[in-house]
Amino acid sequence: MVCESFTEFALHRARRLDLEISMGACDTASATLSVRGQEDLVDAFEMACSLGPYDCIILDIERATA
Repeated sequence: MVCESFTEFALHRARRLDLEISMGACDTASATLSVRGQEDLVDAFEMACSLGPYDCIILDIERATA
C-alpha cells in the first residue's frame, strides 16, 4: 500500500460523501482510519476504498460501531 496515495484517496472520498474522517496509522501493510456519517454514505465509502486507488490493493476492511 502506498500511504500517501491511499490517504489522499480516502480524504477525497470522505469529503465527496460529506463524512467526518480521522486518519490513523498507515504503513505499507495497513491503514487505520475512522469515518462517521450517514450509514449509507459510510457503506459507499467502504465500497470506494475496496475498489481503489489503483496503486493500493485493499484485501480486508473491518468495521466497528462507535
